[in-house]
Amino acid sequence: LPLPVLLKDTKLMDVKLGQLGTWLAMRDFTPGGIMGAVRRGYERYYNKYINVRKGGLGGVSMVLAGYVVLSYAWSYSHVKHDRMRKYH
Repeated sequence: LPLPVLLKDTKLMDVKLGQLGTWLAMRDFTPGGIMGAVRRGYERYYNKYINVRKGGLGGVSMVLAGYVVLSYAWSYSHVKHDRMRKYH
C-alpha cells in the first residue's frame, strides 16, 4: 500500500493538470530557491551523462545542441532581418 505523498513533495511529472497551479504556488521562487533548483538540475545532469564509467558523446552533444539553439534564438531578429533583405 503506497503511502500518500504531499503535493509539495510531488515531482512535476506526477502532478495532475488540476493541481498544477497549487503545486506552482508551493515552489520556492526566491533567488536561493532558484539557485538550488539550478544546482540540483546540474548535478543530476552531470551524474547521469558526464560522470559515468563508460561515457559517450551524448551528454556533451546535448550541451552543444542547447548552445546552438540558444545562440540561434538570441540572434533570430538579426537573422530574420537578413533573410528578408533583397539583394540587387
